Amino acid sequence: MQCGVGGGCVTMERAEQRLQEILGRADKLGVPAAGLVRLAAVKKLLSRRSRSTRHAVVPLLAGVLSVTLALVYYLGLHTHDGFSRAWLKWHQQDLYDPMCTIPMPDQLLKALRPPEDCSMCQGINQVEKVSKISPTQFEKTYAYSGRPVVVTDAMQNWTAQHVFNFQFFKGVYEQSLEQLGCQFFPYETEFTQLHQVFNMSEERARLQDGTRPWYIGWSNCDDRAARIFRQHYGRPYFLPSTAENKKVDWIFMGSPGYGAHMHVDNVEHPSWQAQLRGRKKWTLEPPPECYYQCGRLEVIVEPGEIIVLDTNRWYHQTLIVSEEMSITIGAEYD
Repeated sequence: MQCGVGGGCVTMERAEQRLQEILGRADKLGVPAAGLVRLAAVKKLLSRRSRSTRHAVVPLLAGVLSVTLALVYYLGLHTHDGFSRAWLKWHQQDLYDPMCTIPMPDQLLKALRPPEDCSMCQGINQVEKVSKISPTQFEKTYAYSGRPVVVTDAMQNWTAQHVFNFQFFKGVYEQSLEQLGCQFFPYETEFTQLHQVFNMSEERARLQDGTRPWYIGWSNCDDRAARIFRQHYGRPYFLPSTAENKKVDWIFMGSPGYGAHMHVDNVEHPSWQAQLRGRKKWTLEPPPECYYQCGRLEVIVEPGEIIVLDTNRWYHQTLIVSEEMSITIGAEYD
């Protein structure tokens, strides 16, 4: 139904009837239907209809633009963070996932690393070993200063030393190997995934003579596995009450004579690593800008001891120096 300015309304059926009447009269007068469009009155009517259509499109476009701009501001797409979140969400990723949007080579990461304050290592000639240290004293001296330390009595109530071994980890992961999404470190082995490690022969897993040695590490993102692990160890007593122990566990395991090459990490926080089995020598080097102010440090971490280190600032290398398998577990804290 169409209504005029004066309020009169014409139904579609009535309009069609009137059009048929006009066409009938034109036919009686010998005017073909195609010729009607050349009449001045018809041209004027079509022109008015065209302008009306254009005027209707403008408000529609303005409305669409307004809604679009509202969505842009609501989702924060006008900011770098908002656009990044939307882009990652579209690709089923999260802004805080460990995976980078564009992977950057390790050497370039090191080259672009901001310079460190060398007070983190000045005057330090050895890695101290302490015990019965209060959280207050730990926070004041070691927690966030970058100064490395080994705590010798932090596993007294843990059962992990007696429970954690190759077969234990294999049993925990039997039902979730394909679900692991965290980092895996093959080091100098042929393994590319964690499930391949647990599929090695029993002889090789036990480090028997004549089998190939191995050393690997991984971070655990399986909540079920984490709950099982943490039944056997707890939050280190020396961490400050305000420090949060991160949920992701780091586990390193392997043969005597093997370890990690000299490197610096790219994680968010300092970390602690508990030496559950075997003995491991840590070699620490200050960042390059501090070479003339600080020196290399070495310390052997014994079973039952925990080393605390900011691996983002100290270059570090590990070597298993015991005759038995080494197993280390740790986590970050903020």
